[in-house]
Amino acid sequence: MKRRKLLSASAVGVAALTGCASDATGRDPARAAFSVARPMLPVVGTSEMFPIRRIYCIGRNYAAHAREMGHDPDREPPFFFTKPADAIVICADPANPTKVAYPSATKNLHHEMELVVALKSGGTDIPVDKALDHVFGYAVGLDMTRRDLQNQAKDMGRPWDMGKGFDQSAPIGEIFPASKIGHPAKGTIQLDVNGKTRQKSDLNALIWSVPETISYLSGLVALAAGDLIYTGTPDGVAAVVKGDTLAGFVDGCGTVTCTLV
Repeated sequence: MKRRKLLSASAVGVAALTGCASDATGRDPARAAFSVARPMLPVVGTSEMFPIRRIYCIGRNYAAHAREMGHDPDREPPFFFTKPADAIVICADPANPTKVAYPSATKNLHHEMELVVALKSGGTDIPVDKALDHVFGYAVGLDMTRRDLQNQAKDMGRPWDMGKGFDQSAPIGEIFPASKIGHPAKGTIQLDVNGKTRQKSDLNALIWSVPETISYLSGLVALAAGDLIYTGTPDGVAAVVKGDTLAGFVDGCGTVTCTLV
């Protein structure tokens, strides 16, 4: 009898979580009070959309960038921060730059050009040699940073959230499936601002490779389908202002193009 009661209670709990619960009075099943759009990214060459679950970003993952930020890349293990999923703004057309709002509360907005990894599955404690099995594809993204707010937070020993996770802080292009392009371990990563190159490096300069990054991160959190991982930026980060057009690419992985307004 106790076991039947327990199973019954468990079933009701699961139903509630899935939005299908009804109470003992027979009232209508539970439903959301209102709908919320889920952020999605287009998959190049298809009509499919990639639903976004979480956005993880690795910090200081190119040696030259770590040094320009005043850190020693040979001593630091990887560290991560997050952005909200709806920080994404699709900027996939080089001929028609997407308008991205210059954020409030900053006078020092910086660009950080990055290769983005999109996961189709996940788990915990993923071995390095199995990490790429979980990759759906790759995209090109910008980690926009309110550097003054970030530095203030650092100085006060506070979280970086408002320096990194603001509205439209994650411009990104289309996703290129790994089934079509493979898993790039080398190739140019570059960002131009108003037609002049600001950042340029090669993916082979990553301190922690994509498989190593996935493996390490999965030891901290359970990764899952829909997760994006921004893999770090090369040196050359600098301030941008309203009216600037940012155009970046990674060999074989598309582009990201936007104008600050």
